[in-house]
Amino acid sequence: MFWGFFDPLYFIILAPGLALSLYATFRTKSTFSKYSKVESRSGLTGAQAAELMLRRQGVQGVRIERFGGWLSDHYDPGKKALRLSEDVYSSQSLSAIGVACHEAGHAIQDAHGYGMLSLRTALVPATNFSSTFAYIAMIGGFFLQMAGLILVGVCLFSVGVVFSLITLPVEWDASKRAKVAMDAAGVLSPEESRHASKVLNAAFLTYLAAALTSLLTLAYYLIRLGVLGGDE
Repeated sequence: MFWGFFDPLYFIILAPGLALSLYATFRTKSTFSKYSKVESRSGLTGAQAAELMLRRQGVQGVRIERFGGWLSDHYDPGKKALRLSEDVYSSQSLSAIGVACHEAGHAIQDAHGYGMLSLRTALVPATNFSSTFAYIAMIGGFFLQMAGLILVGVCLFSVGVVFSLITLPVEWDASKRAKVAMDAAGVLSPEESRHASKVLNAAFLTYLAAALTSLLTLAYYLIRLGVLGGDE
């Protein structure tokens, strides 16, 4: 029932997710870096492009703020705040505009009542709680030889898996809305828009990798608990 800390099966099962994670990280960084050197012909910064896009879409009441960290850009539905990192907020690059408009896409989702965004937002407190206590429960169960406590930890971990899976359509839809809205607002030329889309597509791979890795990790735990496949 119980397993060691260095289980070869763990790395075998997780190999596809780890490989995709490494590739996604490389692709995102290299693509962002490439197009961060290409300035838009409009001269708009990321913040200005997002503001223009939202205004043209009729979305009001969203604050656009500077936020610390590299690629820490996100939209906060509760505060109606679009937070952009310094590399995105004040840059005129295609990368910055692409990322800023993607986050503005989340604001458009919120304004239009997109159900999957609402569901993901509602899951945030439960996900934060489960991510904190899942491993505590599993490690405690391992040392105390309590299969039930390990199972509790796995159930808590599964909340994060659900969250990562729900994130996929939310992020894909935000990019889709951003691409359409960017074109409608004339933020970028058609050629520039294609380049900015490459940044968004690369970034989506990181969400896909995270979902796959979490799903495979859950499968590993279930196998070791005997729920999938059986265990001694």
